[in-house]
Amino acid sequence: MVAVAAPSLVDEILRLKKERNAVILAHNYQSREIQELADFVGDSLGLSYKAKETDADVIAFCGVHFMAETAKIVNPNKIVVLPDANAGCSLEQSCPAPQLEQFLKVNADKNYYVIAYINCSGGVKALSDCICTSGNAVKIVEAAPKDRPILFVPDQNLGSWVMEQTGRKMDLWKGACYVHVEFTRDSINGIKEEYPDAKVVAHPECTYAVRMLADEVCSTEKMVHYCRDNPAKSFIIVTESGMLHRLRREVPDKTFIEGPTGHCRCADCRYMKMNTLQKLHDCLKDLRPQVTMPEDVRKKAEKPILRMLELSK
Repeated sequence: MVAVAAPSLVDEILRLKKERNAVILAHNYQSREIQELADFVGDSLGLSYKAKETDADVIAFCGVHFMAETAKIVNPNKIVVLPDANAGCSLEQSCPAPQLEQFLKVNADKNYYVIAYINCSGGVKALSDCICTSGNAVKIVEAAPKDRPILFVPDQNLGSWVMEQTGRKMDLWKGACYVHVEFTRDSINGIKEEYPDAKVVAHPECTYAVRMLADEVCSTEKMVHYCRDNPAKSFIIVTESGMLHRLRREVPDKTFIEGPTGHCRCADCRYMKMNTLQKLHDCLKDLRPQVTMPEDVRKKAEKPILRMLELSK
């Protein structure tokens, strides 16, 4: 009698995906195993488009909570599941919707035009005029009404970088990504000394001191294009570690070096790495945890997201 091997976890995920008519979306910061299995891998903007365009019945979003929530906002009739419901975001946590709502009430006379970085809750999106990502933030700010002051939430580092690019003054919410602020001037100078011929590519969520050391500051999606098109053969990548797998896969003829933080040689987001293949399998099998929200909040949050997608075309 010939023994038959039990289906692997990957085989079971693929079976469940077909059975559920599901699509698997994965952010660039997900683990190698999840990126290899996903239907689409990208940044927040690219995945927002994929979420809006999909004809799947189920969206399995391998990222953090606000990303799955965004997919639900633009797909109210689809089931959206997140492998780990506790996969949060320090930026989202830095700007609670009730706190922003109170701030806008106290400062109602200013008539703020609120631009919210997509790394925020549905409640914050519902209070905003337009959403942006790191890939389109400059374009969104340039399109904002000239006769209204801008409040940019919640990432002050991205906001300050956008001000540098556009010359547009904005009031900035004091939030930050805990991973990107761990890169320091000293840690990046140190790795530059080790690899003097490498180009430094940094995410705009990094601090000003780190951005000043970079040859290019851009979104994760633009990192792929920059590294592919630049004649340099090696690059120091100053963002969350998951991005290196995508770069190595899509630009295999070049060398990618992790930008070290002030604490260690790698920069892992503890929230992004909460998702695993087993949790992806379980959420497709059980269709939970599901992302839900009150319909009135969803409708309000959808408007600034659709405005962003329209302006980004």
